[in-house]
Amino acid sequence: MFDKKAGAYVIDLLKEWKADHIYGMPGDSINEFMEELRKEEEIRFIQIRHEETGALAAAAHAKLTGQIGVCMSIAGPGAVHLQNGLYDAKKDKVPVLAIVGQVSSDLVGTDNFQELKLESMFEQVAVYNRRVQTAEQLPDMLNQAIRTAYAENGPAVLIVSDDLFSTKIKYEKPMTSASYSQPNIRAAAEDLEKAADLINSAKKPVILAGKGAKGAVAELLMFAEEIKAPLIASFPSKGLIPDEHPNHMGHLGQLGTEPAKEVMKEADLLILAGTAYPYRDYLPNDAPAIQIDIDPAVIGKYYPATIGIASELEPVMAWFIENILPKSDDFLKQSQEKRDKWDEKLRQEMAKETEQLQPQHVMAEVQRILEPGAVVSLDVGSVTLWSARYLKLTDQKMIVSAWIATMGCGLPGAIAGKLAYPDKQVIALIGDGGFSMGMQDFVTAVKYNLPIIIVILNNQKIQLIETEQKEMGNKPTNIELANIDFAMFAEACGGIGYTAKNRHELKEALNMAKAGNKAAVIDAYVEDIDFETM
Repeated sequence: MFDKKAGAYVIDLLKEWKADHIYGMPGDSINEFMEELRKEEEIRFIQIRHEETGALAAAAHAKLTGQIGVCMSIAGPGAVHLQNGLYDAKKDKVPVLAIVGQVSSDLVGTDNFQELKLESMFEQVAVYNRRVQTAEQLPDMLNQAIRTAYAENGPAVLIVSDDLFSTKIKYEKPMTSASYSQPNIRAAAEDLEKAADLINSAKKPVILAGKGAKGAVAELLMFAEEIKAPLIASFPSKGLIPDEHPNHMGHLGQLGTEPAKEVMKEADLLILAGTAYPYRDYLPNDAPAIQIDIDPAVIGKYYPATIGIASELEPVMAWFIENILPKSDDFLKQSQEKRDKWDEKLRQEMAKETEQLQPQHVMAEVQRILEPGAVVSLDVGSVTLWSARYLKLTDQKMIVSAWIATMGCGLPGAIAGKLAYPDKQVIALIGDGGFSMGMQDFVTAVKYNLPIIIVILNNQKIQLIETEQKEMGNKPTNIELANIDFAMFAEACGGIGYTAKNRHELKEALNMAKAGNKAAVIDAYVEDIDFETM
């Protein structure tokens, strides 16, 4: 190949890996790479106002698309800011690449301005964590970083002194290629046969399914129908597994439904399908279990699996459908009756008229305008609980910071959603606490003409923490938030702001935001209701 700058090779390889945008903030240890990006037309640089937003958005992109999300930062403070989003990617097991600047290569180790020992700082979070020593190494190390991110489902960190990006190199004999070969993991016949014996002998089997059902939802639902089993979805799989399916009992745990909790107590066989559900107290006391997962390390990690099947879910479900004996539907019918009563209770709560807006009203009105295929970005807090209980998703995509559960993920998720799916409706549901953690990047949505709808459940407190303090027997303390006029803030950023203090105002605001073509914030003042009393 011809001599050209190492940074130009990075651009070429990112395109080969099908990366089309990078989140970041320019700065003095990535300026040479910024010069290469300036000349590039196929890769968009999305300038965020805080590197945490960029890393969270990159993780959200990976969650939504399965493709690597890319973010970048300068050395020192910018690198520190990436950590939260990279931990979100690691804990939710999605591929992200972080290109992190470093002081000039001849100054590394001299304790220069903004120099940190970045390799040590990223050691725990990264599945790949290397500093490039020479410009000639950069292309091959980039390939290896991205390949490792895909192979290990986590964040890869590539640390590069800025002068290396501008160094001309000959990339004549590549050691690596810009490609990743996805393995096909199949179950052992002996494990399938043992599992079939357990399923055939069970009278009350219950399926708990998770994100691992992606690509196998049709087979999973067919299997649930075949064995007449109640189906419970882990919350991160909401939207993947349709809420309205007749076998679906809802979610489990603190944000779950009573029918899901009850059928789990009655289960004489637990089938864990693509989930490593961690909350042991909500699972059966001593029922036998079949766990199916592509990661052998999580089989039996949180519940003693009688039979572990290391495999992708789709071929296992297909084999079960062909080989499992028909079952009675008595247990399923009893479970469905409980779910019908529960659903009617929720409908009544959403329909009741109150003077002040209530959280369940917000969910009902969002449901009304929600389009097929929409992206729903959830923040963390009481808004997560309200959404889990009242919002019904069928073919929509939902993202949330599931495992590290960081507040402030809702806005970056919405930005990522609109960039990934510009023709789809994107709605973010966020508490006032979560939005105020990263609200400065609403202006990023405005700048890049991303017509997202941000619905803020504003109760002027950190409600979930208040609930936890009460449950511990403590008097709630320091949970009140000074109020912000979020609608006025949205207008100041160049977007559209609406204030809603009753259901009629909320309905009108949602209608206008949906019809509009600008980023919008709906500041919905909701009554302070204890989730556990509903």
